[in-house]
Amino acid sequence: MHRVNVDELFEGKQSKYALVVGVSKRARQITQTFEDDGVVTEDKPVLLAINEIKNHEINILEPDEDEL
Repeated sequence: MHRVNVDELFEGKQSKYALVVGVSKRARQITQTFEDDGVVTEDKPVLLAINEIKNHEINILEPDEDEL
């Protein structure tokens, strides 16, 4: 089982909600890309998305304080 340190992912972020939404959106994009390209893999899209965020390959845009 792959364990993810949420505190490490949450570092520098204001909103856990934004983190969850960002991971889920990226995972859906990865899934769609795999389907379009016909890629078969054992890797889970959610774990791939988490790793991209953890490695700073993608950034999550968060709302400003006044938008919350």
